[in-house]
Amino acid sequence: MTIGADEIAVLARNGWFARQPAALQERLAAAGRMVTLRRGQWVYSQGDEGTGLCAVIEGALRLEVALGTERDVLIGLAPAPAILGQARRVGGGPRILTVRANTASRVLMIPDDALDRAAAHEPAVWRAINELVYAQLEQMTRLAAHLLIQTPRGRVAMRLLQFAEGDGAPVSQADLAEMTGLSRKTVNAHLAALEQTGVITRGYRAITLVDRAALERIARG
Repeated sequence: MTIGADEIAVLARNGWFARQPAALQERLAAAGRMVTLRRGQWVYSQGDEGTGLCAVIEGALRLEVALGTERDVLIGLAPAPAILGQARRVGGGPRILTVRANTASRVLMIPDDALDRAAAHEPAVWRAINELVYAQLEQMTRLAAHLLIQTPRGRVAMRLLQFAEGDGAPVSQADLAEMTGLSRKTVNAHLAALEQTGVITRGYRAITLVDRAALERIARG
C-alpha cells in the first residue's frame, strides 16, 4: 500500500521528520510501505536482525523489553505520529525492543534496504537517522531519571501526560501500573483520587484529562 496525502500530514506532525529537508522527507515517505495491524499483532521482536524505521500513522504501539525468557516488560507506548527504530548501516545492532500494536493501527515501515536506496539519492539519510536514535536515547534517559525521583502519584500523572492525545490518554489502568512500577491497586487508588478532585475522568482503556494544568503540577512534584 502506498502512502497518501493524509499519511504525509501525519508524518509532518512528527518533530524529527518535520526538521528534515523537503527532499529527504519525500524520499523517506516514498521508501516506506503502509502496513495495517490488528491489536496485539507483532511489528518486530527484540533480537531481530532486520532493522529500519517504523512510523505510527494511526493507533499506538507497545514497546516491550524481554527480561530473560520469563517476562516481557512494557516500557512505553508510541502513539501517532511517533517514529522509532534504528539502522545497522550506521553502527546499530539487532532490534533492542519488541514492538506490537496496542490498538488497531497503521504504520509506515521503512526497512534497511529501502533506507539504502533512499541514501543513494539523499546521503543525509544516515545523519538524520543518527539524530533520531540519539533523540530516542535521550528520551528514555530522561524518563528513567524522572521515574526515579517522582512520587507514585507523580509517576501516574507523568505517564498520562506523556501519552495524552488532545484531552484524552488512550492507556489502560493495567498498562499504567506496568509503566510506573506500581501495583494495579495502587494505580487505581491514585486515579480515583485524581478523579475525585476533578483532574481526570476514567473510561474503558482511556482516561480524559479534565484539568491538564493540575496534572502537570502533580507531575512536576
